[in-house]
Amino acid sequence: MNHTRLLSCTALLLAATACTPDVAVPVAEPATPAPSAATIDSILAAPIPDDRRAAMEQQLAEARAALAAAPEDPDALIWVGRRQAYLGDFRGAIATFTEGITRFPTDARFRRHRGHRYITTRQFDLAIADFTEAAKLIAGQDDVVEPDGQPNARGIPTSTLQFNIWYHLGLAHHLRGEWNEALYAYERCLAVSKNPDAAVATGYWMYLTARRAGDTARAQRILAMAPLDAEIIENTAYQLLLRYFAGLEQRSAVVPADGDAIGDATLAYGRAVFDLVQGVDTSAAAFQRIVDGAGSRAAFGYIAAEAELARRR
Repeated sequence: MNHTRLLSCTALLLAATACTPDVAVPVAEPATPAPSAATIDSILAAPIPDDRRAAMEQQLAEARAALAAAPEDPDALIWVGRRQAYLGDFRGAIATFTEGITRFPTDARFRRHRGHRYITTRQFDLAIADFTEAAKLIAGQDDVVEPDGQPNARGIPTSTLQFNIWYHLGLAHHLRGEWNEALYAYERCLAVSKNPDAAVATGYWMYLTARRAGDTARAQRILAMAPLDAEIIENTAYQLLLRYFAGLEQRSAVVPADGDAIGDATLAYGRAVFDLVQGVDTSAAAFQRIVDGAGSRAAFGYIAAEAELARRR
């Protein structure tokens, strides 16, 4: 992979979308073409094993068949887009979700999912616009559990629509180095983080963002509220990092499981930012090692390391 080319692309995206930090976020619908094939190919996650790919392709075929049978069903259209994204067809997924926004403009789910894939494709300004509009659409509505497309080992969904909108909006601002706006979104995310998995995910990004904003007291309050000893289904890496930040784990314990590409990038990014805010290592070297490593290029830790390097440039 040509990391220099990818970082240059990221730097251009960040430079083009830079703005003065402010809680108010523009929500105009951007008119932007889908990312080029070269850009998408350069940021794909690790190859999918053949047996798993075959099963996922079958799931996509079934989703397409369900849509053909019920073309006016927004759920059917959403699942086509989600299945496309799981297979790495991010451009196709974005196009599917864009169709959904056109056909079902008040259904916040299409902006939630398109915004996620704009993050994957490093289009952070477009992601922010989508999540901000989605937040308007859900105002005053009851929250709903989001079914998992790739279920965890227990088959228990751990996130909701409102959680995912605020969580990813906070992440998009974090990736742009807009710490105040990110904290604004994470505060709202925390209010809808109704289980330990959601709470540790929100708490992790809130803690790092507060530290980057220079608000150490707030960061310590976040640690005090985090479920550091709760049983976690999915977000074990986030809990482990929070425990490390709180002094409950040694650095040697903050290592990924064998073969866990996403966990590798997550843990490496958390360690790097903690070293940075502690003044232990303010260089770019740790972030560079993440983008030069074998971690999943779709992992948020990997994307965040890329964004850190692009901002420094």
